[in-house]
Amino acid sequence: MRLASFNVNSIRRRAGHVRRFLDRKQPDLLFLQELKCRTEECPSLEFEGSGYRVHAVGQSGGRNGVAVLGRIPFEVVSEALPGDPADSQARYIEVSAAGIRVAGIYLPNGNSGGDEGYGYKLAWMARLRELAQARLDAFLPFAVLGDFNVCPTEIDLAPRALPPTDALVRPETRAAWRALEHLGLTDAVRALHPAERIYTYWDYGANFDANVGLRIDHALLSAELAERLAAAEVDVMPRSEESPSDHTPVLIDLAA
Repeated sequence: MRLASFNVNSIRRRAGHVRRFLDRKQPDLLFLQELKCRTEECPSLEFEGSGYRVHAVGQSGGRNGVAVLGRIPFEVVSEALPGDPADSQARYIEVSAAGIRVAGIYLPNGNSGGDEGYGYKLAWMARLRELAQARLDAFLPFAVLGDFNVCPTEIDLAPRALPPTDALVRPETRAAWRALEHLGLTDAVRALHPAERIYTYWDYGANFDANVGLRIDHALLSAELAERLAAAEVDVMPRSEESPSDHTPVLIDLAA
């Protein structure tokens, strides 16, 4: 089973990038972030020709938005992260497919909105931890993929790419990431590539050519799925195409 995640930074602008990625890598489930459109504006028909059913959770105002594209049957079990009924931002989708639960997330960046914006990021991570704990307590094979907006360690960003005050690397952010791992979740890329400088995001400009990047897109796996982990890859090709997203996809393969 192949799972993938891709922050597309506008699905309407990057539909071609997604379609080419699907045709080339053929994931069973692909989770998208930062759709930047309302639900009804997601170009689902663009992907049906590649054999994918689409379920989008958009948001008005051209912000946020997540989706799942599947070439295998899936059931959507949640369109919002529990824990705050007042939170209307489209950042979470969870599905059941092939006997496992998979969540796709777009975790808040935390660099805008001052203390309140950073507080929202940390509160969101605490809610995610509570949900992951509940899934693990229920002995559900569980995976979380998406744009976490976290560089877990110094190897996950190019030297001097970010100041220590950036919300992606602040001690509180990294502590919240470790709290997720301490539940028993495995960072799939690091499990198979423990010492490599692998990035999933490069700011626009010369940073991609210079490889001044960040690893902020991740896949976390419960113990049952970590035992099945066969491969983990960051596919840089979409980032090298014309008019790309500033992110590139992460893929993991699970053995039967």
